[in-house]
Amino acid sequence: MSQRRRPSGDGAGKPRRSGPRRPAPRQGAPRSRGAGRTGPVRSTGGGDPHPARRDKGLGGNQIEGRQAVRQLLIAGRRRVKELWLSSELIRPDGSPDDAIADLVALAAANRVPVAHVARTKLDARARSEAPQGVIAFADELPEADLDEVLGALGGRPPFLVAVDGVTDPGNLGAIIRNCDGAGVDGVLVPRHRAVHITPTVAKASAGAVEHVPLVLVPGLPTTLTKLKERRIWIVGLDDAADRSLFDLADLATEGICLVLGAEGAGLSRLVRERCDLVVAIPMRGRIESLNVAAAAALATYEVFRHRA
Repeated sequence: MSQRRRPSGDGAGKPRRSGPRRPAPRQGAPRSRGAGRTGPVRSTGGGDPHPARRDKGLGGNQIEGRQAVRQLLIAGRRRVKELWLSSELIRPDGSPDDAIADLVALAAANRVPVAHVARTKLDARARSEAPQGVIAFADELPEADLDEVLGALGGRPPFLVAVDGVTDPGNLGAIIRNCDGAGVDGVLVPRHRAVHITPTVAKASAGAVEHVPLVLVPGLPTTLTKLKERRIWIVGLDDAADRSLFDLADLATEGICLVLGAEGAGLSRLVRERCDLVVAIPMRGRIESLNVAAAAALATYEVFRHRA
C-alpha cells in the first residue's frame, strides 16, 4: 500500500506539497455547442443501429426515460435526430398523454421528429430497465476540454470530481446528478476501464449528463499530476483513510478535485499516490462503508458547504 500524505499543523491543516506552484491556468471561453437541427418526420430509429457507447467518446447516442429526454431537449447542446414515444401514451384523438405533453412540445420547439411506435418495439430497442415509453436518438454527447473548463471559471477556484474505475452505470449516473446539484465544475472520466454514458447512466443522472461538463482523460494519474501543477488539491475518498472528510476545513474553498474510487476496489495505487490527502466518511453503524454514489453526495456537498 502506498504512503499517504498527511496534513501538517494542527486540526485540518493543509497537506504539504513539494516543489514550486505553477501559474493558474489560462483563461478562455468554453467551446460552443450546437442546438438541435431539423429533420423529416419519419421513423429512422435514430440512424444508429448500434447505439452502444463507442470506445473513442462518451457515447450517449440513445437517451431513455422522461426526465433524461426532457433535459436533453432543454439543454440543446447536441442534435436530436428523433424521439420515439410509445403508442400507449397517445390518446385516441392523437393528442399526447399529460405525462409526455411537455416532451412533445419541447420536441416541436426544437423541430425534432416524433414517431409513435408500438410498446413492444420500443421496449425491444431500450437498453435500460424502464424507459417509461420514451427514447431519443441524438448525436454523441460532446466531451468537455479540461483547459476550457478551468479557463471559463474567471479565476474562481475550480471544483472537480474524478472517478477512478467506476464501472456501474447506475452509480456513475447518480454521481453526475450529485455533482450537478453541488455545483461541480467538471467530472473527469477515464477513457478506459470505466463506464461511459449509456442509457442507464443518463437516466440515473436524471438528465444531468446534459449540463455537467464531462472530461474524458486518457490516464487519470497523469491528469491528477497536471492538476496539482495547476495549484489544485487532490483529495481521495477511501473508507480506509485515517482522516475524516469533515476535516477538510478551508482546503475545500481552494481549487480541489475529489477522487472517488471504484466499487469494492477503492482507489487504485497510482491514483492514491497522487493524492495530497485521503479522507474517509465516518461510519457509526455496523456497515463499514457507503455506496460510491452516496459517498459522492456527502463529499461534494461537504465541499459545497464550505464554499457557500
